[in-house]
Amino acid sequence: TAAFGGSVLTGVADARERAAVLTVGADARVEAVQALPSGLAGRIGRVPGVRDVTALSVFPYAQPEGGRLAVPVAGVDPAGYAALTRHTGVGAFPADALKSSGGKDLAALASPAVADRYGTRPFLVRLDDGGIVTVRITAVRERTPAVAGEEFLVVDRSGLPGESARPTALLVTGDPADAGALREAAGGGARVQLRTERFAEYVDSPLQSGAERVYTAAVAAGAGFAVLSLLLTLLRAAPERAALLARLRTMGLTRAQGRRLLVLESLPQALLAAAGGTVTAWAAIRLLSPGIDLTTVAVSASASPAGRAALRTDPVSLLVPALAVVAVTVGTAAAQAWWTGRRGSVRELRAGDAR
Repeated sequence: TAAFGGSVLTGVADARERAAVLTVGADARVEAVQALPSGLAGRIGRVPGVRDVTALSVFPYAQPEGGRLAVPVAGVDPAGYAALTRHTGVGAFPADALKSSGGKDLAALASPAVADRYGTRPFLVRLDDGGIVTVRITAVRERTPAVAGEEFLVVDRSGLPGESARPTALLVTGDPADAGALREAAGGGARVQLRTERFAEYVDSPLQSGAERVYTAAVAAGAGFAVLSLLLTLLRAAPERAALLARLRTMGLTRAQGRRLLVLESLPQALLAAAGGTVTAWAAIRLLSPGIDLTTVAVSASASPAGRAALRTDPVSLLVPALAVVAVTVGTAAAQAWWTGRRGSVRELRAGDAR
């Protein structure tokens, strides 16, 4: 129960973290409807805690030739953006994928839906500001940090015409110590989103907080019953163990040897119980995972930007209860040996004979 509840809570936290990263695109995002001031990237980079700033030219309503639907286009600096994708773990790709092989066609990174629609042939794209570029899809990724949706095109920003190459968004990596300082550096004309703030927004729903309390209570109750059962079992056998230890001490067994004896005696069943519980929890999670959807518990939005949040096996949730069983068993045996060593052997033998 503790392992299952822990895996649920871990899966919820992971889904929220990934949804926040996909929504923001990095640790922070600074964007505006119009082009950003030329010196803004430098000011943002000097904010304490900021490690790197990646400039983007985002066109949310670009219109491909022959297509009925708009496709967001993001112009990026290939090297810096490739490093950003590796940092976030979202749609990582080599920078060479956006290098054009010659001619006027821009190499493009596309989502699967866009790639299926336009294939690998060159096609024209009209940008929001009226600029026109010819792109050719050379790589496909499910997601990309620059655009939160499931349809996108990513091209080399240096290949965009004229004013189209001016950045309209900045993706910030690092941990800004002061969100106010970041917003002050961005100015009033830019919108600032923080991954941590977006993450916090996903825990406002009463359904989420209630479900988390239920799973937390299940973890606590399961752990409590397991510890109680273990302690009652050990305490029931405590008098017999104390009498046995007293007899062995009359034959020359030292107190240190007695402590080691009780600890080693308790280890086999504790290790077997820990291994059996771990395997059982792992099998239960794997079997129940296809039928349990944590999306509603993880995020408050009706559609998660990270897709379906599924239950998964978590090494920490599996190992911590198992190690706790071994620790409680060994600790109880050591405490019993210490307490027995303080009492006289004659008293323990008499108590054993009386029974």
